[in-house]
Amino acid sequence: MARDIELPKAPPQIMISLLRWFIGFPLFTILGPIRIRNKRNIPQTGGLIVLCNHISDCDPIVSQLASPRQMQFMSKSELWEIKWLGKFMKWWGNFSVRRGEPDRQSLRIAAELAKAGAVVCIYPEGKISEDGRLGPLMPGSALIVRMAGVPVICCGMQGNDKVMPYANLVPRPAFGWITSTWGEARTFDKDATNEEIIVWAESELRRLIPDPT
Repeated sequence: MARDIELPKAPPQIMISLLRWFIGFPLFTILGPIRIRNKRNIPQTGGLIVLCNHISDCDPIVSQLASPRQMQFMSKSELWEIKWLGKFMKWWGNFSVRRGEPDRQSLRIAAELAKAGAVVCIYPEGKISEDGRLGPLMPGSALIVRMAGVPVICCGMQGNDKVMPYANLVPRPAFGWITSTWGEARTFDKDATNEEIIVWAESELRRLIPDPT
């Protein structure tokens, strides 16, 4: 694949570490302490695709706090229309995706970032779940996994929606744990199909996040 696209650059790791330990974790100590399970499953080096379920607008913050490695996020293009938020996401090294249509450039950016050694976080449902249950996974995430050829790992999140419920942008105390559970990393063969990857990812996420009662 020709590298004729500009890849977003993430800030220095020291900046991420400072934000994690002096803002992120102290904030969630108040809103809801984060419990991280199976963190040892995360490959320590090399490109990586992370697939997370999507239950709240605060998911990217929790996802990053749950990961010892710096992540770059694929985020919906509507967020970039908010001037201050778009600037922050660009500084972080995120990139936008147009939902509801084939956005080939965003898929290529995600794959090329992972090939270059970055950790790319994707929410394959494409939208926030209204009831906390896992929705259908979009095939674009599987295509990125195939294009990148790097390991992929799932992370199941619970409790984020208590901090910021669906369609509510004002955070509130969860009065309980915020839990992020990492699955097992897997590398797919070049001949793997989109369907095979989607079936695996859905099964893995359902294993990591029991349906809410």
